[in-house]
Formats: sequence, C-alpha cells, structure tokens
Amino acid sequence: MYVYDDFDRDFLAERRRQFRAQVARRIDGSLTEDEFRPLRLMNGLYLQLHAYMLRVAIPYGTLNPGQMRQLALIADRWDKGYGHFTTRQNIQFNWPKLSDVPDMLDALAEVGLHAIQTSGNTIRNVTSDHFAAAAADEIADPRPWAELIRQWSTDHPEFQFLPRKFKVAVTGSPIDRAVTRAHDIGLRMVAPDAFEVIVGGGLGRTPMIGKVLRENLPAADLLPYLEAVVATYNLLGRRDNKYKARIKITVHENGIDTIRDLVEARFAEIAPLFDPAATAAQLARIQRDFAPPALRVTSDLPFQAAHQADPVFRAWADTNLHPHRDAGHAIVTISLKAHGATPGDATSDQMRLIADLAEKYGYGEIRISHEQNVILPHVARADLPALHKALKTQGLATANVGLLSDIIACPGMDYCALATARSIPVAQELAQHFEALKLEHDIGPLKIKISGCINACGHHHVGHIGILGLDRAGVENYQITLGGDGTEDATLGERTGPGFAYDRIVPAIERILRTYLDLRLSREETFLEAYRRVGLTPFKEALYGADQADAA
Repeated sequence: MYVYDDFDRDFLAERRRQFRAQVARRIDGSLTEDEFRPLRLMNGLYLQLHAYMLRVAIPYGTLNPGQMRQLALIADRWDKGYGHFTTRQNIQFNWPKLSDVPDMLDALAEVGLHAIQTSGNTIRNVTSDHFAAAAADEIADPRPWAELIRQWSTDHPEFQFLPRKFKVAVTGSPIDRAVTRAHDIGLRMVAPDAFEVIVGGGLGRTPMIGKVLRENLPAADLLPYLEAVVATYNLLGRRDNKYKARIKITVHENGIDTIRDLVEARFAEIAPLFDPAATAAQLARIQRDFAPPALRVTSDLPFQAAHQADPVFRAWADTNLHPHRDAGHAIVTISLKAHGATPGDATSDQMRLIADLAEKYGYGEIRISHEQNVILPHVARADLPALHKALKTQGLATANVGLLSDIIACPGMDYCALATARSIPVAQELAQHFEALKLEHDIGPLKIKISGCINACGHHHVGHIGILGLDRAGVENYQITLGGDGTEDATLGERTGPGFAYDRIVPAIERILRTYLDLRLSREETFLEAYRRVGLTPFKEALYGADQADAA
C-alpha cells in the first residue's frame, strides 16, 4: 500500500496545526459554531445528534495492521471502545470530545491516516473494489489509480468549495463491486490502460444511475479529464438550491451530450498543462507500493478436511469466501453483521484481532468494504480453519455474507442529526427475526439496505429490498422499494406503495420474502432474478392485498 513521503507528512502536520488552533478558538468562544462549521467539516468533524463525530478517511478501503491497531487505540482512548465502518469505506467515531479531536488527528497521522475531505463540499474519499488485487476476474489493480486521484484531489484549490460533495469510485473488474454507477464519477477499467467514465450517478432525494461520458478514455488522460469534469460541474452546479446542487442534476438539466461537449472542450484546454511524463513517473512509484505479496504454496488438505468434518466451518466457508486469483488462496469477508449487532460496528478488541490475523494469515493486508464488512484479501486455504477458529473468539465468524442479515444500514436517528427515522433497530430486528425463523439460507442471496432519511446513506435505492425511514407527522414511516441493484447492471428499486409503521416493517418484509419463496422456480433463482421475472405486482398484493395494490 501507499506509504506517505515527506510532502504528505508535512502537509498533514500543517493541517493539524491549523485545526488545533481553530478548535482552541472555538472552545474559548473566539469562533462561533457558524464560523467553526466550515473549518471542522474540512477536517471530517460533524456535529451529530448527541455529540461530535469524527469521520476518518480509509483511502480506497485499504489498511495495514498497524493502522487498524491505532484505530482500536483511538476507540478506547477517546471514544466508547468501538468504531463504525461506513459505506464510503471510512470509519466514524461517534463520541469524541471536541477538545480531544486534535489529539485524535495526531494519533491518526502517526500511522499515515487523516480525516481530510471526509465531509464538506469537496471531493470525498475515493472508493474502490474491496477485492482489488485479489479477485480472479480483475483486469488490473485499480488502487494505484485511486491513490493518484487522491493525491490530485486533496486540497485542490479549485475544488474546495464545490456546489456540493463529490464522490469518485474506481473498479478494475467487469464485475462492479464499487457501485460505480451510483457515483458522481464512476471509473471502470475496460483494459489495463483505459477507463469507461460514468458521470451523474447518485442516490439521495433524487436517485439517478450514471451515464457514460467516455467509453474508452486512455489512462494517461485520466487526471486532466477528471479535472475537466469537476471544473465543468463547478461552473454549472446549482448553488441556488442545495437539493439540486449535485452533478446528477447538472447532467439531467443540461443533457449528457451538452455536458460531454463542455467537458471535452475544457479537457482540450487543460490537457496541455499536465506533464504526462511526471504523472507516469508518480503512477509508477505508486504502483511499486502496491506490489502484490509473494503468495505461499500450501496444501489444500487442511481446508478439505475441516470442510468435510465441521459443519459450522463449512457454512462459513461456503458463504464468506470468494475465489482468489491464486487457487491456493481465498478472499475472506469478515462479517460485522452478527445477528442483532449494529451493521458496520467493530469493537476495539475486534479490530485488534483482525490486525493480528491479517499479520499472521493475511500478508498484512486489510480492506474495508462499502458493504460495511472487513476483508482479508489474501489467505492461504490451508490457514482458513485456524482463521475461522480465531474469528469465533470475538464474534466475527457469522456465516451470512451476501444473505439477508448482511444488511447495509446508516446510523439513522440513533446518531444522525439529519435522520428522520431509526435504521439500526430495524436492521437488528430483521436479522434476529429471520434467524429465529431459520429462513435466511433458504432465501439465499439478498441485499437489504436501510436509510434513515432521504439522503440515502444506506444506499436503499440499489437494494434488492430497500427501506427508507421517513417522518410522517411525527411518526416513523418506512417505505419499501424492490428490485434495486448496485452492480454493473445498476437499477433503482421500485416503490411498492404506502409506507409502514415501525412495528409493521418487519412483518411486511416477511410477507415479501414468503411470496418470493412461493413463486421462485427453483432454489437457484435468486430474489432479484425472480423479481425481474414476475415484476412488482405479486409483491404489492402480498403487502397490501389485491384491491389496495391496484390503488397503490
């Protein structure tokens, strides 16, 4: 992974010095909250419902064991002993004291981490495929490009006061595990030296699937082309209405052809200002930092023996492992979704165990997924039984990846000042309810995503089943969407009809899933496949009755 140089360290030191002084002025009253707000947002600090929240950037979701241990230390020393991994591959600490935040940033800097551009109207943390450099289907490792984009975008003077936040995702595989089509800019490798550029995706109150801006952009042109896109948005973006200030609205209002013409014209102007040789040299340096580990050659017999003899291990292996490019290894997803747990939360003890296991079995590499789980991308199959045994000691061996209880959920009204309904309790109750019914494995692959407000931080629009919590005259009301998909075939879910009260949302989801079990053609037909075959009608009838479904 990328290692900070002197420039990086000096830059972060100056930012921390500035922010420490700003915090001191806020505490002594020299700065009002309104004056302090843009300063804290530039350093990842939010004022939530009950306390401040510090959002730490985990670039393209990549951590080393030392960084994970430092996050655990921060959780113990300045928070409540846990952290929350997010859909942007970041981590949030929900309970810091304002006076402690400068010390937290100093601790982060010790291991090459920071909180810059994790909030505010800037280019946010660049995300990537959590299986990068390990998946058998990969064209090339996208993370060097993500790092190059991070360096280009960090504190870019033109893009510190954008109309609204701006999100970029990069994938190196034809299988889209980075939800690129729901980003302001999505980059999909079509060859080791070329990208498909997607623009204008995003969720929130006006969800849209991104449109192809360039089908085959030479990788050497990536930075000036990105600069042209963001510069075009910076000029056209709606600053008169924050709800219409995202680039998706800009693309929608102007049309993709007009946007393409403007971007290409701007690209022609600025491309000569870039030094291709300097960019290539920096990319080559970055790529050296991402050299793959030298994988061990081991016997598969320990794995096969455990798989045959231990049904608990077999269930975990069949669910939580993904094929690796090397047949003797596997990609391990560590579920942070034990039934009844808060999705994405990890205790300091769990973080330390993950760090230890990454060192012992995982070549020192850790990834955070946008699905709020932790990935060990390289584990020898021979080591999997021992790894599984160790994970069980900290409640990290739940065999549910890709199943119903592997729910994405935002913090909701338990933490967030913007939320209009609870998300976490709904996720917990759904997981526990279907675990009690023992239906989860029978239902099979299913992505449930929950948002506690219209901002859609839980990605509900692209869930196979999406749940949106809203306020209706002071009462929580949950809308359901069906058929969403965040993959390369990205689709927005369809709203079923009127929402449900808090105490009725779990029974409503059960009716949907029992309908699926009744109408699927075989156990191999997934919920999403069945939905695409039969459409919305039978599910609406199950939710509302035939008469009400017609009226809904």
